Amino acid sequence: MESVSRTRAVLLLAAGFGAAVGVTWFFVSRRKRRLVKVGEVSQLFVYPVKSCKGTPLKEAKCKAFGLENGNLRDRHWLVVKEDKVCVTGRQEPRLVLMTASCDDTHLTLCAPDMDELHVPLKLSASNETFTCKIHGNTVTGRDCGDQASRWITSFLKSRETYRLVQFEETMKPRNPKNEYETYTENDTVAYPDLSPLLLLSEASVDDLNTRLEKKVSVRNFRPNIVVSGCAPFDEDTWKKIQIGSRVTLKQVMPCPRCIFTTVDPDTGIIDMKEPLTTLRSYRQYEGPHKKVYKSNPLFGQFVRIEKTGVIKVGDPVYQVI
Repeated sequence: MESVSRTRAVLLLAAGFGAAVGVTWFFVSRRKRRLVKVGEVSQLFVYPVKSCKGTPLKEAKCKAFGLENGNLRDRHWLVVKEDKVCVTGRQEPRLVLMTASCDDTHLTLCAPDMDELHVPLKLSASNETFTCKIHGNTVTGRDCGDQASRWITSFLKSRETYRLVQFEETMKPRNPKNEYETYTENDTVAYPDLSPLLLLSEASVDDLNTRLEKKVSVRNFRPNIVVSGCAPFDEDTWKKIQIGSRVTLKQVMPCPRCIFTTVDPDTGIIDMKEPLTTLRSYRQYEGPHKKVYKSNPLFGQFVRIEKTGVIKVGDPVYQVI
């Protein structure tokens, strides 16, 4: 009987010790990961065809390859030339006038003075797959067919034949590490420039507009997530953030800006000067990585997705400290 009592006492002591360790770990981990609210989500955008008009969303799933809403996925379609090099708003500014929507079976493209184009979401296996180039890096795409090619070529008034390709989930994605050393072997994207998500604050755009004669909007900078309620360029300091109760994003690098920012999102006319010239006057990088960013001003942040989930307009944005 005495040995049984002793065993019971030892078990109770061990259980108590284990509980104490668990409670201690809980509070220590909470202290290590503190959430500080820095703003809230004010706008969400997807750009189904690379360089097309942004589609505003009230909510979206944040998945490995970026935002999606139903079958509407961010930058999963791409315009390419005959040599399979991508075509963007830098070369064809009128791409920003093209809108995209999806139902259960088709991607629908609309553009000024054009009939609607309906592209099957499930393409025939007989459609050719191409190795396409984005910034010199390769990624696969399946051809969307001759009708889509004629539509795109006609809308852009191109003398060269353009084709539309689709990224399928089973295809091998791009590794942006081949373009910027700040990425890792585990970073993957479909057709975005670098990261699956670009984040920007409204305050940063407001600050820029105080310096411009002709005002611009967030649409000039094509973000996926727009944050309000913070100071200008606060997003530069957010190494890690949580949106809502789950989605966690980690900063990779600031976005180096190019002439695409000078395309008017309402007219598709490229200015070639503003707001890029003004951005260069105060958002130029002068640190040890100057050879990486060169003369490109930095505006907005590329982030990687650490935890997936649903993001909604109005969700709180927390800095993880």
